Amino acid sequence: MNANATSTLQHVTSKDGTKIAYDRLGDGPPVVLVCGGSVDRMSNAGLAAVLASDFSVFNFDRRGRGDSGDKPPYAVEREIEDIDAVVDAAGGSACLYGTSSGAALALEAAARLGGRIIRLALWEPPYILDPAARPPVASEQLKVYDELLSTGRRGDAAEYFMAKVVRMPADFVAFARSQPWWPAQEAIAHTLPYDATIMGDYSLPTNVAARVKAPTLVLAGGADFPFMLETAEALAKAIPGGTYRRLEGQGHNVDMAVLGPVVAEFFRG
Repeated sequence: MNANATSTLQHVTSKDGTKIAYDRLGDGPPVVLVCGGSVDRMSNAGLAAVLASDFSVFNFDRRGRGDSGDKPPYAVEREIEDIDAVVDAAGGSACLYGTSSGAALALEAAARLGGRIIRLALWEPPYILDPAARPPVASEQLKVYDELLSTGRRGDAAEYFMAKVVRMPADFVAFARSQPWWPAQEAIAHTLPYDATIMGDYSLPTNVAARVKAPTLVLAGGADFPFMLETAEALAKAIPGGTYRRLEGQGHNVDMAVLGPVVAEFFRG
């Protein structure tokens, strides 16, 4: 199978009984892809297509998104169990890639799953070294999300994420609410508290990083906010087998045709 082959949707059952959906593409050593906040597995479809030339790619929907199920109460441990279940489906060990808050989740998974994660690649985990520059901590975000989601204000929850967490300009947020893709943001809004929980207070988790045994590549884009590059470099230094790489001309919404070959080269070892 090559990168242009049609993907096949499959499912695996996580430890708590939740059905986790994934597309499997390609043929080769296994790679598992973890998406970020406010998106589903389709955000990694371009990367999956590039990697499928050399790898068996398991591109899954995190719980509560796309074709995957969900089961309350939420805990980061449940999402790590989901990754572990996909790794099982991949044969018991795999390379792992995560993007944005999904990179923070992948980092936690690698620290807990040990030798089941062969290599780890992270794209711009959004920790922030400067405390004054961080968004509201998880406990504050969760209060807002609970109020908005419990009253059916899913659009306002998505707007809060964009405006107060990602801190996009007000004119862009207003523009976003008028776009055809906005209903998809509302549909997935109930998972925003999940990523808030994963990120915590947005400080660099050096204690978690120190427990990662897999060789790790931490990437950031040269055209992104400076804090992203500072964070990526600091995180790579905190991981015993960590390496930092800057991709010139790239922002947070990285071009998968640029990122893919770099990740593939690293995963090939």
